[in-house]
Amino acid sequence: MSEYRCINIIEACDLIDQGAQVVDIRDETSFNELHIRNATNLSNHNLPEYLAQADFDQPLIVCCYHGISSQSAAAHLAHQGFEQVCSLDGGFEAWRAQCPDRCSR
Repeated sequence: MSEYRCINIIEACDLIDQGAQVVDIRDETSFNELHIRNATNLSNHNLPEYLAQADFDQPLIVCCYHGISSQSAAAHLAHQGFEQVCSLDGGFEAWRAQCPDRCSR
């Protein structure tokens, strides 16, 4: 697959409940303050390591601050061979507002 799709919070919750992976491309400090539960903080520094251990068959959700930067990251990850890649509409700010019980520190 070489494309991604944008999904809303409800779709993301359903995919996560079915085992989707979540990568958060926000800066490390913001990620460490609060993030989607079980998300991985992904940056240019740890991308090769992440790709080496990733499950390319599981859906992958990409999250950023507001859902803009995650689109280019999702496109890049889709080109790396993930079967299903999604960008989270509204990003972490929307997630935090709608799903505060599904966040971790």
